[in-house]
Amino acid sequence: MGGFTGKMTYLMRNFLMNFCKLICLAITLPLQLMEFLGLYGMYKRLFPLLAYNITFSYNDKMHENKRNLFRDLCKFCNTDGTLRLLEIGCGSGANFKYYPYGCTVICTDPNPHFEKYLQMSMTASNHLTYESFVVASGEDLMAVQDESVDVVVCTLVLCSVNNVPQVLEEARRILRKGGALYFLEHVESDPSSWIYFFQHMLQPMWYYLGDGCMVTRATWRDLEAAGFSEIQLRHIEAPRVTFMIKPHILGYAIK
Repeated sequence: MGGFTGKMTYLMRNFLMNFCKLICLAITLPLQLMEFLGLYGMYKRLFPLLAYNITFSYNDKMHENKRNLFRDLCKFCNTDGTLRLLEIGCGSGANFKYYPYGCTVICTDPNPHFEKYLQMSMTASNHLTYESFVVASGEDLMAVQDESVDVVVCTLVLCSVNNVPQVLEEARRILRKGGALYFLEHVESDPSSWIYFFQHMLQPMWYYLGDGCMVTRATWRDLEAAGFSEIQLRHIEAPRVTFMIKPHILGYAIK
């Protein structure tokens, strides 16, 4: 009897979640039309400003997690002691202050309007050497040679790319043997949680507010299937952030 009741509760919960999701889809119809007509692109000019300001709050809340994540970057230095790092979806440069002194950084982002804010972060982090800013999606980094970097960094990026496995394949291509992909991403919550319920219900609206951000991705599965020789991955609950993005994964994967 208890199993039957539990199954009925699960089915009712899923029905309610999908019903509410349909309502959210209906509400976003004007935004869907704007995207279809190419007008949504105007938001891409505004989004870098929003992201730049949000960065300060997010870094404050995630400071210890970021500091601990990036503290051992130097163990992936090349044989000559240098560290060449490429950041996929660098945005406004939120991670620069966590990179070690003398590190050479290649910045990539599909949104060229981030460059203005990127320059501001570069000025504030003059302990680094900046090689270039490449306007490119994470799925297509052909401007970067095979096995040419020691570390690839990807934070709050895999939630908004079109093809997560392709991005990870590109990361593996440009990493030298023994190099590492560092990641920090918000992910889908446990299916039994209310966070999961609201993530799936509100995803249609979140997609447009977050410039294509998906809160319903189980990104750890893509990482585990990407062919890295070793993965160090932890699930955490991010402190003091919006409940929709509290579930996070962080760690690194070695080629």
